[in-house]
Amino acid sequence: MQELSPTELKAYLDQADETPLLLDVREPWEFAHCHIEGSILRPMGQIPACIGELDPQQEIVVICHHGIRSRQVAYYLQHAGFERVINLAGGVESWARLVEPTMKRY
Repeated sequence: MQELSPTELKAYLDQADETPLLLDVREPWEFAHCHIEGSILRPMGQIPACIGELDPQQEIVVICHHGIRSRQVAYYLQHAGFERVINLAGGVESWARLVEPTMKRY
């Protein structure tokens, strides 16, 4: 599993030919408060039930508040056969501080 800092992810997204799936694994209230544009919500507890909706060939960036839940989900996906998994180190909290300072924080 690869980890990218918020600034590394921003640079990667800016130059990527194909946009990866931005998979936010926080709870609905967290996602409603703030999220990275283009991300989709699949709470961590629902990942096993919705794993069939995900393409194991697509690159997936897993996102949470601080990068801990997302790391667990990234490992889970990797063990389920997903090879192109990236964890956002520091989560949306770091993204808001380093990349998008106008984003709401909690």
